[in-house]
Amino acid sequence: MTDHARTMEIGISTFLETTPDPATGEIMSHAERLRNAVEEIVLADQVGLDVYGIGEHHRPDYAGSAPATVLAAAAGMTKHIRLTSAVTVLSSDDPVRVYQQFATIDGISNGRAEIMAGRGSFIESFPLFGYDLNDYDELFEEKLELLLAIRDSEKVNWRGGHRPAIHNLGVYPRAVQNPLPVWIASGGNPESAIRAGMLGLPIAFAIIGGMPEKFAPLVELYKQAAVRAGHDPRKLQIATHSHGFVADTTEAAAESFYLPTQAQMNVIGRERGWGQPYDRATYDAARSLRGALYVGDPEYVAEKILLLRQNLGVTRFFLHVNVGTMPHREVLRAIELLGTRVAPIVRKELAKA
Repeated sequence: MTDHARTMEIGISTFLETTPDPATGEIMSHAERLRNAVEEIVLADQVGLDVYGIGEHHRPDYAGSAPATVLAAAAGMTKHIRLTSAVTVLSSDDPVRVYQQFATIDGISNGRAEIMAGRGSFIESFPLFGYDLNDYDELFEEKLELLLAIRDSEKVNWRGGHRPAIHNLGVYPRAVQNPLPVWIASGGNPESAIRAGMLGLPIAFAIIGGMPEKFAPLVELYKQAAVRAGHDPRKLQIATHSHGFVADTTEAAAESFYLPTQAQMNVIGRERGWGQPYDRATYDAARSLRGALYVGDPEYVAEKILLLRQNLGVTRFFLHVNVGTMPHREVLRAIELLGTRVAPIVRKELAKA
């Protein structure tokens, strides 16, 4: 892994959005969005980005129900970029299959696969795969335990309450990386931060509103739990995932990103009862230096990432592009700018430390 004290990884995350285009009303097919994603991953690799993550969702406005399959499609077409879920909804999946899928990607990519495990902020997968939401927390804890057991040992003996026991059986193929990286994803739950710290696992925080600096107490909880459990705090990895967009000028970035973001945030807001509609004032406030939207020209986005590093000590930053449907050429340009303009500024500044 990289030297976390002197640099940080920068990459892309996506849910493979297929929301209605706010300008035309047209809806991209899932097939086209999947093909676009592979093109994005290849470009991200070519421009020097460190990681590309795909989040698992099971609803019509996202095409990312099987992140491992998309990542595998890109694994043999890329050379350096790390390939991760963002996230795998582990509570409603089978840890055996999750490990097998990502170990397969790890083999194809020669050691570049990762798993980011979460409980899921969207819950469509629970009824789809026959799980009870009343078991939400218990399912995650149990399945994380099994996933880590599979990761750490070729032969597994395990018993739990929600899945049949495994009696001294092997799980194959084995990953190239030993151990295969498993991250914990959190939306800001203190218990998640403490769990990740106790296990010594890297953590990723989704920061999509408010001020990122407000996550500092959670970072401290994570570090304290890790130290109490005997883990070396210098080896801890902390990622954040935030919405954003890069264009040649801040004005162009702000205008391009606003309508797709507003449309999707209002859909989610209605589903979750947020009450207050997402409007331009909310958007512009979030674009400010201390806000959670990383929207602007390369220099401004780099400045915000460096502030995030200063406030939270993050070792990895995911720019979530895009929140709602945007023209593919604009998304590719944002990825290009993130890799060729933003990342070099951040790396140069951190190298001075």
